[in-house]
Amino acid sequence: MDEHSFQHYLLGLMAVANNIPAIPFFLGLCEELSPKEQHKLCIIATITSLITMITAMITGMSILGFFDISIYAFRIAGGLLLLNTGLNMMNSSQQVVVQEGGKYSFSKMISLAVIPISIPLTTGAGTMSTVILFTQQIHHSDTLMIKLISAILCMTLIIYLSFRYSPQLIKILGHTGMDVLAKIFGLITLALGIQFMITGIQGAFPKLM
Repeated sequence: MDEHSFQHYLLGLMAVANNIPAIPFFLGLCEELSPKEQHKLCIIATITSLITMITAMITGMSILGFFDISIYAFRIAGGLLLLNTGLNMMNSSQQVVVQEGGKYSFSKMISLAVIPISIPLTTGAGTMSTVILFTQQIHHSDTLMIKLISAILCMTLIIYLSFRYSPQLIKILGHTGMDVLAKIFGLITLALGIQFMITGIQGAFPKLM
């Protein structure tokens, strides 16, 4: 697959920005809410994820430049981070979170929709690293910028639909199916991390490669 194609960007984001780990927590949080309140939390979590990805795309390279971090070093660091994320996903168990200590106030639930449901369970450090590395590949190309933004918007829609229809998703797949799905995404994330590391090492140590 062309590394500058829309499909490449979208699949890369799907591997790291999927909200499978966040769904059990989201369901546990929404258990006693009305459908309207559940939808509101879904929208808040989705918008937060979109803002996180767009912010990483706009400011990521500037932050690296400010701290004088080479893109090769960042690729290696980002790869290590994705390795850890992928391993955690492959070893995780998707169980519905049961709230302890009484019912949260709705304002508290809104803050939980931002942290940890959106950040870091849906769009965490691995997602931000991936978006920054994709942005570095653009090289001021308007066409590639449009592809990346389109992939981010498409990923945002997928995140929204996953939260919106999470009860139905759990019923269809069951906890075993959710475990399998999480492990598949974990394997893709693991492979993506290794590829980032290989590319970073090739750039930093060309004579070794």
